[in-house]
Amino acid sequence: MAETSEEKNVQTEPFAELLGERYLAYALSTITQRALPDVRDGMKPVHRRILYAMRALKLDPSSHFKRSSRVVGDVIGKFHPHGESAVYEALVRLAQDFSSRYPLVEGQGNFGNVDGDSAAAPRYTEARLSDVALALLQDIELETVDFRDNYDGTETEPMVLPSAFPNLLANGSNGIAVGMATSIPPHNVEELGLALIALIQDPHTPDEKICQFIPGPDFPTGGILVEPKQQVMQAYLTGRGGFRVRSRWERETLARGSYQIVVTEIPYQVQKSRLIEQLADIVLDKKNMFLADVRDESAEDLRVVLEPKNKAVDADAMMEVLFNQTDLESKISLNLNVLDGSGQPHVHSLKDALLGFLEHRRVVVLRRSQFRLKKIADRLEILEGLRLIYLDLDEVIRIIREEDEPRAELMRVFHLTERQADAILDTRLRALRKLEEEKLTSEISALNVEADNLRSIVEDKKHLDRVLVQETKDLIKRFGKKTALGRRRTSFQDAPVVDIETALKQNRVQEPVTLVLSKQGWVRLFKGHLAQDVELKFKEGDDLQILQHMTSDQQIMVFTKFGRVFLLEPEQLPAGRGLGEPLRLLVTMAADDDVAGIFVYQQGAKFLLASSDGRAFVVESDACMSKNRGGKQVMTLQPSITLKKIRLVAGDHVATLGENRKMLAFPIDDLPIMEKGRGVMVQKFKDGGLADIITFFAEEGLSWTDAAGRRQQVNQWEQYIAKRGNAGRMVPRGFNRNGRFDHEAS
Repeated sequence: MAETSEEKNVQTEPFAELLGERYLAYALSTITQRALPDVRDGMKPVHRRILYAMRALKLDPSSHFKRSSRVVGDVIGKFHPHGESAVYEALVRLAQDFSSRYPLVEGQGNFGNVDGDSAAAPRYTEARLSDVALALLQDIELETVDFRDNYDGTETEPMVLPSAFPNLLANGSNGIAVGMATSIPPHNVEELGLALIALIQDPHTPDEKICQFIPGPDFPTGGILVEPKQQVMQAYLTGRGGFRVRSRWERETLARGSYQIVVTEIPYQVQKSRLIEQLADIVLDKKNMFLADVRDESAEDLRVVLEPKNKAVDADAMMEVLFNQTDLESKISLNLNVLDGSGQPHVHSLKDALLGFLEHRRVVVLRRSQFRLKKIADRLEILEGLRLIYLDLDEVIRIIREEDEPRAELMRVFHLTERQADAILDTRLRALRKLEEEKLTSEISALNVEADNLRSIVEDKKHLDRVLVQETKDLIKRFGKKTALGRRRTSFQDAPVVDIETALKQNRVQEPVTLVLSKQGWVRLFKGHLAQDVELKFKEGDDLQILQHMTSDQQIMVFTKFGRVFLLEPEQLPAGRGLGEPLRLLVTMAADDDVAGIFVYQQGAKFLLASSDGRAFVVESDACMSKNRGGKQVMTLQPSITLKKIRLVAGDHVATLGENRKMLAFPIDDLPIMEKGRGVMVQKFKDGGLADIITFFAEEGLSWTDAAGRRQQVNQWEQYIAKRGNAGRMVPRGFNRNGRFDHEAS
């Protein structure tokens, strides 16, 4: 609660309350004035102000271009008191045909490109409105929308545009506010128009029917939508979801049976230069056994050439792997969170967004009709006055020339209204002499017919709907699929089912390799089998953690301390020529998770998993298989408990060591085989937890490795056999001080 201090005009308020109020005001301002578009015209304030300022500058499609700096200056000076760069970036995006499906601005000069290069400075570029922008501004002078004062009260600006074009869904929008965001992909205008006509004729048209008209987005950069139809429909029903878009590619046959892949279209909002970098890194690091080289041969059209390693490489398999590894496939999100007609933000379904636009168009057409009716009434009044004086023009001229108060005299003699008398006095004498009764009668008749039609629109909802249908058909004719701008660019296709595993096996070369993981989690793959004591370079403060021998055709199982397992292909790992890269870039690990062990996948193998609190179970290698970046949760762990040991099962008995240096042995059959779980207690600990666990064959006996690397047998090891879960017995004299079966183990 505010308190007024003794000092005049100073109030004291609790800081927490004041901060909350101010932040709420900021959040609401960001949501309504910057980040979220309006469902009616699909515009954010900055875009609306740019178009309105360009209209005021008379920058129609038929006019000459004007410098962008002039446009930006008018927008900032009159309507948008923010940074010049922000306004210019918004203007540039409206002009980019790879960003806007239906550009609202026609640019001249360097407005950037799909490589991600920036536009030239505003003093070097020019702009004017496009035909689509004219459709958005159409009838704005007919009092179809409300205006408000600008930021300093010297100008007025429209609160929304009349928008005869469904801009929200046609061009899409992206924005991030405080606590909410929006992401709307672009769509095809003809498909939107057909859906609008269906909703005009029947507002209760089911969503399924709407989705038949609008099968999916239509991106300016083309591409292929591979999202299943059911998921597309679900996204449109809820207003939330995503669309998988793939690059368009074709196979070009070369001499001697070889071929190359040519990418001609890439997903929306993917920078070509960044994509080329991704592909080049894959080639250099040998992360894809199919791809040999990549070239950018783009000129006017996009052309990225991918060379396979040999002609035996399956093209579909190569592309499937590249779709997973690069931005050749992208996920475009849908979050139809926009401001409704009252300025309130909420998530719309596709149908709701279309209905919101239609409601706005009904209001615009009604207001336009009412405005025109008023103008016709004013004109008819003038025409009736002219017809009254037509038969006695000489008397009219005499009154104008001779009378001291011609206005009053005209009203008295001819029974005119004030407006009629003023109109006659404002007409030149030459024009009065040329009046023709037939023309007056014809114009009056035409205006009466138009007025009847307009009154019908205002009074009859069916007539209003017929006008909306006709205007929508006209829109389709102007910007539909039969035009160069309106043809559908994004096609639909089910993602092909490709046996990548088989293709990988067919193309893999089996050769010895060595996986190296550092203590800080950097991984790399060397050719050949490195010696265990080889000197390797690491980042400062880093050192070797794991050195694993394997072959180039084997898969890698990564176990983490949080009980997850990740499966990696050798080609996913960076080559050993550098320091490698963080393992976290290849898999999705929790920030505080870490590697517990790395093993080579062997079909049919079994692993013994043991947690730090002494629980364990056996899991088969096939149950750990998961190609997801997030891996698979195999061991369920309580907070503060970690996966302590992973052992490849090689024996019929288990030996456990507690941190209290007590040892226990029991048959491995006492442990359950599980796909996922916490496991069972293997040893009872009074103090501490599990230190180590191994498997061994009873006939070979139990042994351990001392500090000198010698193998030591545990004499009379049978004395350590007991039921699983017992406390065990103290280790024999001379046992490793580190409490491990292997002196080098940690």
